[in-house]
Amino acid sequence: MFALMDNIRQLPYNYLDKYLTEVRTQGRYAFTIEEIKDKFNLSYPAIRQNLFRLKLKKEIAFIRQGFYVIIPPEYSRQGMLPPYLFLDDLMKMLEKPYYVGLLSAAALYGAAHQQPMGYTVITQSPAPRSIDKLKIVFFSKQKFIQEGIIQRKTPVGYINISSPELTALELFEYIHKFGINRITTILQELAEEMKISALLKIAKQYPDTAAIQRLGYILEKEVLTEKLSDLLYKVLNERNCFPVPLSPQKEKKGNIDHKWKIIKNMEIESDL
Repeated sequence: MFALMDNIRQLPYNYLDKYLTEVRTQGRYAFTIEEIKDKFNLSYPAIRQNLFRLKLKKEIAFIRQGFYVIIPPEYSRQGMLPPYLFLDDLMKMLEKPYYVGLLSAAALYGAAHQQPMGYTVITQSPAPRSIDKLKIVFFSKQKFIQEGIIQRKTPVGYINISSPELTALELFEYIHKFGINRITTILQELAEEMKISALLKIAKQYPDTAAIQRLGYILEKEVLTEKLSDLLYKVLNERNCFPVPLSPQKEKKGNIDHKWKIIKNMEIESDL
């Protein structure tokens, strides 16, 4: 205890300010309380006291236990950084593999049509608690399809995002959250980014057969991309397929498209 007190007396008042400047010169916006403890050999109460001072000055922001971000002048009005500037550091601290997915991934490809309200991160089960104040929502999956995860450069490094092909399939896996009309609108733009070879690799590994059926049907009937839809039809020919409703949120009544085994229980209305 006395050694810690001596150490505090030896440190300048603004030791933490200088440390944050050092972090920024490394091209990082994020830091952990453990880093500071290890570097300065201080107690948690002593560190938190200084962190509180910087929070009051709105020079840092608390994200979750033990994890903070630095707020540079250009983001002082917002009081927070965009998640892509610290997400990779956060997931490393949590020791969780991840990728940005669904509407957030579609937006990065210019295909969200409307800016998503939140930031969707796919991680392995069990998922961390969502960060409501930042609208970061975590979804969990048991198994990742590695061929469907790519890296996108950011000003501070890279973040993992789902490829256009994986994004398209996962939108149908989570169809109950977005609805068929919104997904169709997104696909009309996202399909331009999709590659046949990549879609083949991912679709063969994709466990949700109903998602492949719905994606193939929409690509053929609404987006009019025969090369992509024909490939998915070949993948389905190697599986046991059963009739599924186009919209799982509506009654299972309607004519059946026998090629895709889709029950047409609604009319699609795209926003484009």
